[in-house]
Amino acid sequence: MAGAEGSTTEGAEKDLEFSRAGEGPNFEFAFNSQNFSDRLLRIEVVAGEDFAGRSLPDSARHCKEKVLRVKTIHINSAILAVRSPFFLKLFSNGMKESDQTHPTLRVADSDENALMELLNFMYSGKLTTTEPSLLLDILMAADKFEVVSCMRHCCQLLTSLPWTTESALLCLDHPCVMSMAAEVQLLISAAKDFLVNKYKDYNKLRKEVTSISLAGIKAILSSTDIHVACEDYLFVLMLKWARVQYPDLEERREILNSHLLPLLRFSHMTYKTLQEILACTANDIDHEQVTKCINGVLLCKAYPAHKPGALAACAPSCQQFAERDYKYRHLKVVAFDQPRPQVIAYMDLKHEECSQLFPSEKIFSHPFHVAGQGFILGARCCKADQGESYSFGLLLHIDLELKGSTCVTVDYEFAARTRPSRQFVSKLNGRHTFSDKFPVGSRYLFWVPWQTFMADDSIFIDGVLHLRVDLTVVEQTELQS
Repeated sequence: MAGAEGSTTEGAEKDLEFSRAGEGPNFEFAFNSQNFSDRLLRIEVVAGEDFAGRSLPDSARHCKEKVLRVKTIHINSAILAVRSPFFLKLFSNGMKESDQTHPTLRVADSDENALMELLNFMYSGKLTTTEPSLLLDILMAADKFEVVSCMRHCCQLLTSLPWTTESALLCLDHPCVMSMAAEVQLLISAAKDFLVNKYKDYNKLRKEVTSISLAGIKAILSSTDIHVACEDYLFVLMLKWARVQYPDLEERREILNSHLLPLLRFSHMTYKTLQEILACTANDIDHEQVTKCINGVLLCKAYPAHKPGALAACAPSCQQFAERDYKYRHLKVVAFDQPRPQVIAYMDLKHEECSQLFPSEKIFSHPFHVAGQGFILGARCCKADQGESYSFGLLLHIDLELKGSTCVTVDYEFAARTRPSRQFVSKLNGRHTFSDKFPVGSRYLFWVPWQTFMADDSIFIDGVLHLRVDLTVVEQTELQS
């Protein structure tokens, strides 16, 4: 019988559900009308901030909660029951109060307006507000009283309104128990998408981060679209945010370790920052958890061929998230000490990343090191010295701070993987002495115009440009003053 009753209620709700165009039964004329009502709903408004709408038996009406005021509304039990399984149960054998002609609801004073809007909607199919915070309160009331049509209507209204940071955070932070997955998840996704799109630029995020709630920060850090120099910056920003928002150490540790650290891409952090994190003695983070994660990262990087075999267990701690939109790119590096200091570095660029270089943008790698020196690989779109033609350039820079007053002589080779062999083909090689800040490389690596380069499927293999630099340190001498 219970199953049949549920099915009947669901069917009635579907049949009488209000459409956005206002079609279907409209009982607005009967709202709070004694002539069209068979019961008197008693609403007790109590002090409080959380929605506490519930029916009360007579024995519970003299509880400790202070009743601020009492409202009475004429209701039609058939109209409310067909809109809401909650009221169907209230007016049938499902609740002790079913034989009352004066059923009672108790709500917090902060939710009184939301309940009145909901009751009016159940008659008219309309709401009188487009204010986001009140719509969210109505959504919570509709969820509580199982008015599915109102939940859907609230979600549609909220999604159609122009988003602001405040309204997006309000959606994510609202203490609502959402039971209707589809529409509500679309609303939550829309709020997250707005925040991610607004704060995909790291500099904007850095300036406004302290005004963003935990739910907002989690949505932003879950995104791969953040345009940031490197993951290290987000780690520092995350600590700054947590220390401002959660001054209590234990609470801050819980927020960082349970909510935020799992969202960081440790596998895309620089070696220097990973070292600093391991050596850090601050109590904000769980060092055992972070150490385990970093160890997993290093194992995965050191023995990539073993995945997903013996090192499969390191993958979860390795945070195998997609790479973000980093300004400085990680390279795959192989280094040798003998017979001479040598390093082979690989850089992969997607076709769309290369297209964004036009007409004058650059992409730099993280520094890679050999023989105590640091080098940076830079890809760019270069304009010809004369005329309006452009081409793809690849340049090798030296870290001036590490170089100091030393002259560093290197043998170098730039290569790219090409079809049909899919092998690396040398594009440029030679010997160069870094005595100043000027790089070495080619502004015309493939010797074709930019448009030809971008359209060449023999260079972009499955949409990816594969580059390699082979660098051997030949000599290091002090500059003569």
